[in-house]
Amino acid sequence: MHTSPIAAADHQPGRAGRILRFPLVWTLAGIVGVGGVSALSSGGPPVLAAVGAVAAVAVYWAVMRYVARRSTPEIAKTRAGSLAFLGIGLGFLFIAVSMLIVITEFSFTWAPGSAVVTVMSIMAVQLGAAVTEELLFRGLLLQGLERLGGSWFALVSTAVLFGAIHLANPGATLWTGFAIAVEAGVLLGATFLWLRSIWAAVGLHFAWNTTVGLLGLPVSGHASPGLLVARPMGPELVTGGQFGIEGSIVPVVVSLLLAVPMLVAAHKRGNLVPMRRR
Repeated sequence: MHTSPIAAADHQPGRAGRILRFPLVWTLAGIVGVGGVSALSSGGPPVLAAVGAVAAVAVYWAVMRYVARRSTPEIAKTRAGSLAFLGIGLGFLFIAVSMLIVITEFSFTWAPGSAVVTVMSIMAVQLGAAVTEELLFRGLLLQGLERLGGSWFALVSTAVLFGAIHLANPGATLWTGFAIAVEAGVLLGATFLWLRSIWAAVGLHFAWNTTVGLLGLPVSGHASPGLLVARPMGPELVTGGQFGIEGSIVPVVVSLLLAVPMLVAAHKRGNLVPMRRR
């Protein structure tokens, strides 16, 4: 039994309806809408990022309902909380295991400032980032590409794209792009395919970025004040250097150890869409 069923398109006769229901059309419409909300809510006070996350979900639902004419079980309220907390647990586990393996390669000191303000600020910003990025990549791109070429094609394509986009981040290299493609693209994609829930992927993404930020490490190259000040002391391949722990080889391995069982479970649940044969 699926945790959340694969969405089916509703009936919409006529040529215009067929055009709107074509995956690339509603995917692009959703990217413009959700991406626009993300752009408007970024760069302001942290609370604006959280408000933007709510607006992004509303825009996503509207595009799916009125453009794609399909149901949205992936953002259903049923079990949303439990699935989000499952994702949060997985995200924290992922970073905790990765950091424990490389902890001797860093030095940490307490950062100045209010701990409450720092925690609330990081949580608000990372919630906005997690929601919008998961709606864009797992909600729109993965599901749109999945309808064109199947789940494996969609997983690989979105992973490569996710890694490529992060090449523009501070401290990025070809290696960090590959690392992000595996850690984020494959792991988050596998989480979605396993549970067919945006909330689970959002929870994992949110816990991952928030934990890294609170430790005082750059989040995909973007540094911001955390509860701690972290200084890498070991080799860059182990610590990730300026890019942060996501540029380390350790979380690449840990992410695969988590993603492979998820993909096996997704296959057993019947959650993988086969490649279309023409």
